[in-house]
Amino acid sequence: MCAGAIQQARIARLVYGAPDPKTGACGSLIDLFSDSRLNHHTTVRSGVLLQACSSTLSRFFAERRAQQQGGGAGDSEDE
Repeated sequence: MCAGAIQQARIARLVYGAPDPKTGACGSLIDLFSDSRLNHHTTVRSGVLLQACSSTLSRFFAERRAQQQGGGAGDSEDE
């Protein structure tokens, strides 16, 4: 998710399921949209279907890591 692009596009409302605790800029690590110095503020609703979204993301990245370990880094078909 790119909070900067959302802010520049003036998107009024953002709804998402799973936060990104390492790099999230919509309230996870930082909250770009609550910065009063910016001229546009997006309303954010997070945690929608949280468990399902978290499970889907975890499974996706576990499968991706397994593919990269099995064929070596950079050898996966989707790269």
